[in-house]
Amino acid sequence: MNLELKKAIDQISKDKGLDRDMLIDTLEDAVRTSVLRRFSEDMDVEVSYNDNTGDIEVYQFKIVVEDDDLLNPDTQIELSEARTHDPSVQIDDEMGFRVKVEDLGRIAAQSAKQVIIQRMRDAEQEIIYEEYKDRVGEIVSGIVQRRDKGGWVVNLGRTEAILPRDEQIPREHYKRNDRVQALIIEVRKEGRGPQIVISRAHRDYMAALFRREVPEVDDGVVQIMGVARDPGSRAKVAVLSRERDVDPVGACVGVRGSRIQNIVQELRGERIDIVVWSPDIATYARNALAPALVSRIVVDDEENLLEVIVPDDQLTNAIGRKGQNVKLAARLLGWKVDIFTESRYNEANAIGHGLQQVASVAEVSMEALLEAGFSSLEKLRAATDQELADKLAISDARIADLRSAINFLAPVVEKTPESSAVELLKAPEETESAREAESEKQDD
Repeated sequence: MNLELKKAIDQISKDKGLDRDMLIDTLEDAVRTSVLRRFSEDMDVEVSYNDNTGDIEVYQFKIVVEDDDLLNPDTQIELSEARTHDPSVQIDDEMGFRVKVEDLGRIAAQSAKQVIIQRMRDAEQEIIYEEYKDRVGEIVSGIVQRRDKGGWVVNLGRTEAILPRDEQIPREHYKRNDRVQALIIEVRKEGRGPQIVISRAHRDYMAALFRREVPEVDDGVVQIMGVARDPGSRAKVAVLSRERDVDPVGACVGVRGSRIQNIVQELRGERIDIVVWSPDIATYARNALAPALVSRIVVDDEENLLEVIVPDDQLTNAIGRKGQNVKLAARLLGWKVDIFTESRYNEANAIGHGLQQVASVAEVSMEALLEAGFSSLEKLRAATDQELADKLAISDARIADLRSAINFLAPVVEKTPESSAVELLKAPEETESAREAESEKQDD
């Protein structure tokens, strides 16, 4: 009895978590391969493992032929020789002969061992792939093993994962034997085994942390509608409550900030803004741009653009350090966001309104003015009559009307050292009255 082989199969099955029948099939295939390599590829061989004794039994099968018809001694046997084993045998019968495994030789036995090891490794890798391919989006914990050319290799227990450089939190440093948590973002099948890719910078990692730390998120009462991250620095998380009496922000923050602090600590101090989601894009944008106060929002659905107007003293808050606040808000909203101060927006609108009036007087479209490069009243004033005629295709009479409209809307003011920008904003009638008064004064 070969109890050692039986014990080895049982031990491997237990330690590696491999199916016992699969191990036996692998063993039988390995021995069959070695027998064929040792003797002949033409042989008809059957290998079976005796689970009671722990022995491997190998049988070779041959077809009985006439004494003078023997073509291949590996697959055929002459009738006269066959009857020395079984007197009742007939032509075309199949006879089985036991092959002693011990006769395989040292090289063949080593070959069988290598095949068994490789088959076991393949089977184990297949089991690992099947286990982890359905765990994408799950948080795992592991031990940092070593630095790889693509990042850090992390031991997850039964297998290893790779934490690529671009999936790490910037300025976060690791050393061997550090314990690290991350999110499984991909499981790939490769020749050397399944490749498990994990991330700490992915936005879904933050969502997974909220599911773990906030019961209301885990059971669906509070839903995470979006996440925008600048890993290691700042993030915005949009939330929505499915129940009227549950405050989504309060649920995520926790008593005295206990829940949010656990997440912040895990992300090494990353600031997190909790934003209330709204189906109304303007309301959603107001929430996303907090802590900045917003005066009003102009929505351009065709361009997927939001023009956000803020008080002059709120511009810094709205844009944020290095543009971070508006960048994260735009990413969270999925819209382009332009920030204007109230004074700048009003000034731009006034210029636009003036152009519209001039275009109306000259019977020219705004599009034609802009395409010709006349984006302001000053540019129109500076153009010669010939340029206006060529670029706008209008008559001399229309050019005269256009000039009159420009002078009425933005009359020329002679600048003196004492004149200020405020004078340029005076109404035309105020400017005209001032001129008349000055003229009368000179006459006196």
